[in-house]
Amino acid sequence: MTRAEKAIELFEKGANCAQAVCGAFADLMGLDEKAAFRLSAPFGGGLGRQREICGAVSGMCMVAGMLYGYDDFGNDQVKGEHYRLIQELCDAFRARYGSIICRELLQTAKLSSAPVPTPRTAEYYRTRPCARQVGTAAEIIERYIQDHPII
Repeated sequence: MTRAEKAIELFEKGANCAQAVCGAFADLMGLDEKAAFRLSAPFGGGLGRQREICGAVSGMCMVAGMLYGYDDFGNDQVKGEHYRLIQELCDAFRARYGSIICRELLQTAKLSSAPVPTPRTAEYYRTRPCARQVGTAAEIIERYIQDHPII
């Protein structure tokens, strides 16, 4: 099973978009799935259902941060390189869907920013692009990892 397939499976089991992507890479990030799910929980629905940055994109960026992030706060070169990576990942997603903003990606769905999640019904899965976008985000970061092995 690819990581993209794993991310889609997690989403279809009820994980939010960020949890699905993070959960699919938990082992590579040195986290158990539960820790990955808890860390990424706030990012679903475009950050707590505020419909801002897509949760799948946030999850992809969290994976990139855990695997390629920096902890030398004074090294602007390293910061710049990491920010460039994040921009490249976001650009790849944006090239596929036209946006990285949840409300723009879901423009055909009835949206609410109420904190109560939309029930995961057959209609929900049929009308929303989220599963595909979760898979795409996982594919993008998986391809990056394959091209840039972690030492």
